[in-house]
Amino acid sequence: MTVLAGIRVLDFSRLLPGPYCTWLLADQGAEVIRVEHPRELAKQAKVFGWDRLDDEGRKRQRARDMLARGKKSVKLDLGDPAAQSALRRLAATVDVVVEDYRPGVLASLGLGYDDLRKENPALVFTSLTLCGQTGPYRDKPGHDPVALALSGVLSRTGEDPDAPGLPGVPSADIITGSHAAFATLAALTEAKRTGQGRHVDVSMTDCAMTLVSNIIARFENPEDAPARGTRRADLGLWECADGAWLCTTDMEPRYWATFCKTMGHPEFIPWQLDPARRAEIRDGLQAVFATKPRDYWLAVLGQAGTQFAPVNSVTEALDDPHLNARGMVVTVEAPGGPPLRQLGAPVRLGEAAPATAAVMPGTHTAEVLQAIGLTEQEISALSPEETTPQQERA
Repeated sequence: MTVLAGIRVLDFSRLLPGPYCTWLLADQGAEVIRVEHPRELAKQAKVFGWDRLDDEGRKRQRARDMLARGKKSVKLDLGDPAAQSALRRLAATVDVVVEDYRPGVLASLGLGYDDLRKENPALVFTSLTLCGQTGPYRDKPGHDPVALALSGVLSRTGEDPDAPGLPGVPSADIITGSHAAFATLAALTEAKRTGQGRHVDVSMTDCAMTLVSNIIARFENPEDAPARGTRRADLGLWECADGAWLCTTDMEPRYWATFCKTMGHPEFIPWQLDPARRAEIRDGLQAVFATKPRDYWLAVLGQAGTQFAPVNSVTEALDDPHLNARGMVVTVEAPGGPPLRQLGAPVRLGEAAPATAAVMPGTHTAEVLQAIGLTEQEISALSPEETTPQQERA
């Protein structure tokens, strides 16, 4: 049995942090019921050009969405009072609600925490927002880079000493989704013990700020931290003769000594922590790496036992034998073409939920709503197509 078997989650989230949180829960066996808003689906399709796909193309595109994998899908217009009533009934049957609307939006539709806990006192209601439910910035809109900027992280990213650089991956989104999953399970543990749930307030900016924890832990005055582009000489990115790159992290003295000897520069050993020697060390090592292709150096460093790795492309990472052996790469059957490679669960606790491709929006609407007592006629009446003013607020 999966570790979260029997846990039911109602998922209103749309953007990366929320779906990542509920994907983690689903991959551990929770039943996740995803509420999909027709307006949000239409907007997304237009932005990414999916509205021009045929039926098979849309099904395959949906199957590629690994964050929708393993979740049931209910398609409802949140601006419809009848849909709101159905969702309140559904919320009375679940353990967790996850949402990522701006503060107060779901409450304005009668779907906020105070509304839903009336019929479900043990409900854990997890809200993911840019800046949280309180504070001067609570209503501020924005995405991952804004959270990184506010939290101080962007001031530390990139190698250019004169300008910050975007990381190139949605680090604030992913770390927020991970923290949200942790917070949700912590609150759920409390609710199972006490019978009382809570509103869990998860801020992207708060979570992103943990990425500078090493700076705060090491420097009483954060302004004393080394500037961008002044990393240690024993942390290296090296271009090889074939244009491929590798990374080394021989920070411990024993590893540094072995690395320097292996690279034919034992004179660098006592210079490890000397900032004045960094340029000389890097230039010298880069010149050596540039003489042979990456596979040569991977073999040499592997034989020496130093700390290194190829700088894999995403495709190379998906092909990596270790990551495949660890179950981080899975294959799912998908319509309209060959099977798709996707990520497996980053944490595995015994039996894992099977990896199946995401279903089309609304696939489970009838099944889920019939289970809470709605008739076929009532369900048919909840098939929205037009955008309402109330819907635009959501």
